[in-house]
Amino acid sequence: MKWQEVRELFPDQFVLVSILNYHEEGNKKIVDEVAPIRSIPEGNATKEFFQAKPGNLVYHTSNQDFVIHLRRDPLMRVRRNSNEN
Repeated sequence: MKWQEVRELFPDQFVLVSILNYHEEGNKKIVDEVAPIRSIPEGNATKEFFQAKPGNLVYHTSNQDFVIHLRRDPLMRVRRNSNEN
């Protein structure tokens, strides 16, 4: 199902979706096709976002396009001194 169709079925709400197809443009993943799983109450959106299985994502239908910004730079590494007690 196209993102625009999901937006029409679930207007102005968070939705848990399974990502079926996407393409990359630079540092962005543009989602082309999804399978909606269920709507998410606003108060549970953050919890559901962090508990989503790989390939699933919580996204709000007020967004015109389904875009995921990718981080290409490595995370800052913390070096621990092995002599610390």
